[in-house]
Amino acid sequence: MRTLGNQLLKAVILVLTTLAVLTVVGALALELPGTGPVAAPRKTPAGDSPAETRPDFNPSAPPVARFVKPLGPAPEGMVWIPGGTAVLGDDDGPPDEQPAHSVTIDGFWMDRTEVTNAAFQKFVDATGYLTIAERTPKREDFKGLTEDVNAIPAENLVAGSICFNPNFDRRALAKDHPLWPLQVWKYVKGANWRHPDGPESSIADRMQHPVVHVAWVDAVAYCNWAHKRLPTEAEWEYAARGGLAHAIYPCGNELVQNGKWTMNIWQGVFPETHNVQDGFRTTAPVASFAANGYGLYDMAGNVWEWCNDFYRPDYYRFAPLSNPQGPSDSFDPLEPFSPKRVQRGGSFMCSDNYCRGYRVSARMKQAPDSGTFHAGFRCVRSPEAENTPSQSTP
Repeated sequence: MRTLGNQLLKAVILVLTTLAVLTVVGALALELPGTGPVAAPRKTPAGDSPAETRPDFNPSAPPVARFVKPLGPAPEGMVWIPGGTAVLGDDDGPPDEQPAHSVTIDGFWMDRTEVTNAAFQKFVDATGYLTIAERTPKREDFKGLTEDVNAIPAENLVAGSICFNPNFDRRALAKDHPLWPLQVWKYVKGANWRHPDGPESSIADRMQHPVVHVAWVDAVAYCNWAHKRLPTEAEWEYAARGGLAHAIYPCGNELVQNGKWTMNIWQGVFPETHNVQDGFRTTAPVASFAANGYGLYDMAGNVWEWCNDFYRPDYYRFAPLSNPQGPSDSFDPLEPFSPKRVQRGGSFMCSDNYCRGYRVSARMKQAPDSGTFHAGFRCVRSPEAENTPSQSTP
């Protein structure tokens, strides 16, 4: 089962080991993009600078983007992201956003919005797919996380996912240690994409909301069915910037413009007070806020979005200058034995005192077999795949 959900479940039944606690910290409790120790060093030839170790390093021949203009009509629900060059990362951001670096990206198609419940429903109806949150975990899923998997009671091996606990003990809440967010999250039995807040909830009135409780592997399964793929991290940030150089957010440098919030995030002090000034306590219907310069909606806030890349906090030091595909392996200093994939964009749970993942340069990571109630995805398509028909999605 999903790493994160299993560990919170074991926390409830008091069988968390020290390793499991650290896993929770890295994957969810510290939802602070870019925090943590310095990554394990990569082997670099003595005397070489980081730029010189890039595979395409050639100072006399700067990369040139392909597919500046689309080769054909737009696939349904997608917009064209023209090839070009932009500065990604932030020299003033957390360590994993550094250094800011110029990257050339070939043009591609990207979903105008996050994948909705309606679209995911169509996929499930066509394939019979069960998300990880809907599958009953097995004891062997916990190997390496607890000394004796046979000690886990059978009644605790139930399907579910991670949700915010609005009834956390406010009097006992303490933020003086890195594990403090554990106090406001809970593993909810029966929570999944069909029941985002738990088994008694429904998506009947949320069909145009982004699908949530999807793990990376679930998102990849959907992409394969739709003849699309997940974006690389570089493609995602390039698209999120919408052609604006050095902007903090997809919409510019202000969270509020003309008296209106530009994204669905947490207003107030997380987790104690939520003023809901943007009108949405949890997810919002897709495209509820203005699009960025490329016509993309909700590239900040609403839900975190999966990218294809493995996560390494040091990747920007050696990433290629053209179309980086992500590192070949994953390393999270907080969880060195737990592979991670990248998430981007922040969510409705992000606030300026806790997460700030809605900045275009902010990076987040999550175990690929973990879903939460504030994470979803959108798809992209390469121009080379234009002769392959994509699935029609509502």
